[in-house]
Amino acid sequence: MKISTETQKDYLLRVAGKYIWWKSPEDAIKYPQTVLARVMNIGIWDDLCELAQIFSGDELRSVLKSAETGQFNDRSWHYWHYLLMDCTLDNVPEPPVRRSN
Repeated sequence: MKISTETQKDYLLRVAGKYIWWKSPEDAIKYPQTVLARVMNIGIWDDLCELAQIFSGDELRSVLKSAETGQFNDRSWHYWHYLLMDCTLDNVPEPPVRRSN
């Protein structure tokens, strides 16, 4: 995913410091999908509302589709699939899992 506007970049820099505290915001936003997944998983309401205004549904769906193992807890996984992917409780896909060789 590419950062397509200055507004998106400013938002990512701000929330990266809050949700990916072990990296500098500049390093964290090299992987914008990781920052967005983190906010979508554990973000506070104000950050989520702003995220929904700044990023399109397609961009947020892309975050879900490329999610890595452990990026979403079950509650957030179900919420975002219900909200963005037109899923019901019966057809939310399983979250990604780590497979052993």
